[in-house]
Amino acid sequence: MMRRKHIRDYRKKTPEELLAEIEQLKRGHWTIYIGSAPGVGKTYRMLQEAHDVKREGIDVVIGLIETHNRTETAALIKDLEVIPKRKIEYKGKVLKEMDVEAIIERKPDLVIVDELAHTNVPGSKNEKRHMDVEDILKEGINVMSAVNIQHFESVHDIVQHVTGVKVRERIPDRILDLASEVILIDVTPETLQKRLKEGKIYEKHKIQQALTHFFTKHNLAALRELALREVADDVDGRMERTNGLNGNHRPRGTNEKILVCIQHGKNAERLIRRGWRIASRLKADLFVLNVSRSTIENISAGKRAQIKQWKRFSAQFGAEFIFKIANQRHISETIANVATEKSITQIVLGQSARSRWEEIRKGSIVNTIMRHTDGIDIHIVSDEKK
Repeated sequence: MMRRKHIRDYRKKTPEELLAEIEQLKRGHWTIYIGSAPGVGKTYRMLQEAHDVKREGIDVVIGLIETHNRTETAALIKDLEVIPKRKIEYKGKVLKEMDVEAIIERKPDLVIVDELAHTNVPGSKNEKRHMDVEDILKEGINVMSAVNIQHFESVHDIVQHVTGVKVRERIPDRILDLASEVILIDVTPETLQKRLKEGKIYEKHKIQQALTHFFTKHNLAALRELALREVADDVDGRMERTNGLNGNHRPRGTNEKILVCIQHGKNAERLIRRGWRIASRLKADLFVLNVSRSTIENISAGKRAQIKQWKRFSAQFGAEFIFKIANQRHISETIANVATEKSITQIVLGQSARSRWEEIRKGSIVNTIMRHTDGIDIHIVSDEKK
């Protein structure tokens, strides 16, 4: 009897898929160093690496480094070529940003780019520094970057809840998928606090406030756990992609599809992040739905702008954004219809704004969805406490 061999998927690839593979081969190698908090040593480690590869004959330059007045970090910049920053005039002031064009023209083998979550000065080509890095990578230049875990969009709500700090500069999690290599720089909370007290992280007048606010042991331990988990998930994802290339591909999501329903601006981004975390762990497709009583042409300019923002935010997480029109009393039925059309398996909803009397009179949105669907799990996410 002939034994069947394992057969890989040799389906013919589309021109778009082939082009994407070619572009990927042309891209530079991107190494991202992740830390749990300022002072763990990400920038220091990058500069050490830069000196190591320079000794091996690799052409390495600094695109942008922030020393934060740390003596040990500043010492490592010596003997490395630094690309001068580009000057930009903004509101009567001259500000400086990384000169992407100069880096591309210089075309080194490797460029060091710090502070990945930085927002560029208005008037720059790109809004965020990570977009600058993507432009550099497209030119075949290798990049090393550094970022702290609290800057990733998906953990924003967790970080704010744990530390009480609202991080304003954030980057999409897809950055990790673009990276060729992700390296965690891990130190204990005790070590970080020791460095802080020794003046190795912040200037003296900032130390006491940092110790009692962001740099408490509780906060540092929670951020460390987040960083460890994020990198572990990234490793798992890379192993699965490698298995897929070797013919051991597991179907994406095992038919799981997540639908996030958003209605009000206050909680929308929080719901999308929660939905993405569910979808990410299940390797599932993600959809974001907004149901309106009016057509897009008849709603206010403010609401239209909000919908555009939701669409952009959804795209950061690789989600398909859906806009539907319905009478308010039929919102739940519209959700159910979309869930059926898209073969949704799990729905994420915010806490209902309806009073108990309205639910009795008009019906519960959750109950209506359950009556019109079959086998769908529903997650109710509570509103943020004021």
